[in-house]
Amino acid sequence: EYYPYFLSCVFFIFKCFNFLLLELTRIALHDIPFNIILICLMLGCSFGGRFYSLEDKWHPDLGEPFGIMHCVQCHCEPQKSRRGKVSGKVNCKNIKQDCPALDCDNPVQLAGHCCKTCLQGNHPLSSNAIDSVLNSFEYFPRKSKEREEELHKSYNDRSYLSSEDVGPGESRTDFVAVLTGLKDSWLPSSSGVARARFTLTRSSLTFSITYQRMGHPTKIVFLDSDGTPAFEYRVPKGDSDMICGVWKNVAEPLLRQLQSEQMHISMSTSTGQRDEVEGRIIKHRALFAETFSSILTSEEENSAMGGIAMLTLSDTENNLHFILILQGLIQHRDRDPILVPIRVQLLCRQHILREIRANITSHDPDFAEVLTDLKSRELFWLSRGQLEIAVAAEGQDPRQISGFITGRKSCDTIQSVMSSSDALIPGKTGGVGSAIFNLHDNGTLQYQVQVTGLTSDVVSLTIELKPRRRNKRSILCDLTPEFSKATGQAIGSWSRLEARHMHMLLQNELFINVATAHSQEGELRGQIKALPYSGLEAPRHELPTPLAGHFVSPPVRTGASGHAWVSVDKYCHLHYEILVAGLSQTDDLTVNARLHGLAEIGELDDSTHMRLLTGFYGSKAQGVLKDISVELLKHLDQGTAFIQVSTKLNPRGEIRGQVCTTLACSICPTHKQPSLEDFLSKDPEELKKDPHTCFFENQHYPHGSSWTPNYDKCFSCICQKRTVICDPVICPALTCSRTIKPEGKCCPICDETKELKDVKVPERVDEHPEGCYFEGDQKMHAPGTTWHPFVPPFGYIKCAVCSCKGSTGEVHCEKVTCPMLTCSHPVRRHPTDCCKVCPQEERTTAALEHSDMMQADSPRYCKFGKNYYHNSDSWHPWVPLFGEMKCINCWCDHGVTKCQRKQCPLLTCSNITRTEGSCCPECLGNVQKSSWTFKCW
Repeated sequence: EYYPYFLSCVFFIFKCFNFLLLELTRIALHDIPFNIILICLMLGCSFGGRFYSLEDKWHPDLGEPFGIMHCVQCHCEPQKSRRGKVSGKVNCKNIKQDCPALDCDNPVQLAGHCCKTCLQGNHPLSSNAIDSVLNSFEYFPRKSKEREEELHKSYNDRSYLSSEDVGPGESRTDFVAVLTGLKDSWLPSSSGVARARFTLTRSSLTFSITYQRMGHPTKIVFLDSDGTPAFEYRVPKGDSDMICGVWKNVAEPLLRQLQSEQMHISMSTSTGQRDEVEGRIIKHRALFAETFSSILTSEEENSAMGGIAMLTLSDTENNLHFILILQGLIQHRDRDPILVPIRVQLLCRQHILREIRANITSHDPDFAEVLTDLKSRELFWLSRGQLEIAVAAEGQDPRQISGFITGRKSCDTIQSVMSSSDALIPGKTGGVGSAIFNLHDNGTLQYQVQVTGLTSDVVSLTIELKPRRRNKRSILCDLTPEFSKATGQAIGSWSRLEARHMHMLLQNELFINVATAHSQEGELRGQIKALPYSGLEAPRHELPTPLAGHFVSPPVRTGASGHAWVSVDKYCHLHYEILVAGLSQTDDLTVNARLHGLAEIGELDDSTHMRLLTGFYGSKAQGVLKDISVELLKHLDQGTAFIQVSTKLNPRGEIRGQVCTTLACSICPTHKQPSLEDFLSKDPEELKKDPHTCFFENQHYPHGSSWTPNYDKCFSCICQKRTVICDPVICPALTCSRTIKPEGKCCPICDETKELKDVKVPERVDEHPEGCYFEGDQKMHAPGTTWHPFVPPFGYIKCAVCSCKGSTGEVHCEKVTCPMLTCSHPVRRHPTDCCKVCPQEERTTAALEHSDMMQADSPRYCKFGKNYYHNSDSWHPWVPLFGEMKCINCWCDHGVTKCQRKQCPLLTCSNITRTEGSCCPECLGNVQKSSWTFKCW
């Protein structure tokens, strides 16, 4: 009966605590970390140590012993102050009174539910109960009742609530590093400054690096906590100031060091240490909200100082929040931290617009601040990249660093997939739209848009905000004048981007809409989002291949669409990245949790030879396909191949697109690898420059090549990244009675020249004049010979035997069949042996050489050491250096040896002694009678 009063007291305490926290935050805004400022700026409610967005609903968790109050529902309601500022307010109510009346006799209280449920049928949980449980899960935030009444029933902006981009169990963590010159070196320090941003997904670490005041870097090295190089990345030649790379399969110990901020990164140019910069990789909560950035450098030579600024705009007000990470600006060698005064200025064309003075500690030089109420001209200069931020250390040694503020730079791709299921009025047309964008430092946004498979002509192509009401679309930019009906594309630039628009673009808050004659509000719609860099060699700067149900044979009327980037590298490996939107899902939630779609590739004229690329969950599929047939490569080069995505509802394909890519590799019918002569025909000076070249016997060999050394013709050598590995030739076992060893050969062969007088020799089949060429060792083999295949870099494979068919010149390889063994513990005599053998010393004892070991239905014997024991036999084990262990008893239990140590009794006397040869201590002069037990050992 005191339950309602108890809840009222708890909620009142929470409200008082929240009010106190907000007041303290307002008073001490300048002294708290930047991540707390960002959380306070987010619109929502704080309850019980958790943050909830506006319109979120939840059941409060009061902790032990109360737990989750399922009959109480809390709601984060938006409210406006007198000044028009929006904030969140927590409102909780008891929902037990809203439970429906039940007409069944025995309603059941299900776990996790407030209201009781009627169960029908004999099963403990009927189908109605299961449906009730499934309906209780909310996969997307539901709009409030008031918001739903404002919107039309057929109106739904589902593109803002897109499906998850990552699969189950996949998460990502962002890191940042500021790289400056090395101070402790005796060489002159570098004036260069670089900013590196990292994204960790599972065990792959992608990075985007921008730099200033230094030459083009050639090498990037990741250093562990001991300063030892853990990974080295060679930067390809180019004119771009953005470096994009990936570190795949990071070892688990290095991942732990990365998460604990113990790793460093260094970057150097071809000039060596004079132009080397280094910094520590750290986590930072400001990365998720950053939309503008700046690299701060010094005009001094060999300054070895710099920094970065991460900035963002408020969601509703023209306030600019920023945080500074400084390196080398404050020189203080004492262990105790001191306060250092600094001056932060916001400038435009050398004119000071804003100025802030503050004190920072020498050991923690990070600084956060808010510039309130930016004027329209300041926002204009911000969008054009004309605002400059300068930081100076005041005092006896004044030093200053500065840099221009631009939009956030990264290797991510700004793109959009437009589908009819994400339209304001959802439909299923089978059409598709794709768009890619490029944001420049001066605020210009370049775009490339393509649409196909529409039901009617395009009447408008626009970039918009998320609409608040039906028929109240907020159009920011009209791209219709640049649209060509002949090509279905719109290519141009938007040069009037405001700072607020740039902020929303980089926060994934803009949309692109395609309206047609039949769908005036929009037939296609997509959210403009940043696609994280993956490290694949996919041409993201080009328009991707559109994927639509319109291209499936026969066409599929679906609301799904997608696009794909495809490329083939010099090794004939296919790199692909596929993005989908609105893909069909079955009602079986367990199936969708494991698999959302299947991506396949095939030829247009023959759908039976399709290759599976990957199965995926969510909206993205990517990977590398290596073993590609020559026919498929030809189809890719000729534009007669396709990529298709299938689902549970459309197993024969829901969306498809025709793929045409330029091959970077040559298509040879035999796929023959370049021979050693081909490599040696290159300029020897070029081989010397290759860092992976091997130098052996006064000659350079390229990586991956194999050859026969001069010192012994019965060896084969391979080059593996500057390392020469030579293996002796392994000869296969022969079954013939007489063998011979040809001159110049390492292995003997069967002598087939001896003819038996009583046997009629059949007519000889004409053999291939040249023998057989084997790609593994890149050698010719005589007709009729057999050998173990040589596969670089593994060497000779003794578990396979290859033979040369003299009549056709074909190589036939088959796996070696190992004989059946009767011993219990077979061994390999040599690590390279394929089959195990019985050890020579393993012989049965005289007592076990007879029927007990031969009868299959008799109890199995046990082997311990070199001795064999019958079933139920017991013994004390004998251990080398210790002898017989009398305190341990072993016995044979149907072929399994089991051992136990004696359990000593608990003694209550004070005079305890241990006699020689006894397992347990005893009372001196008084022997206690205790029952013996055994303890597992």
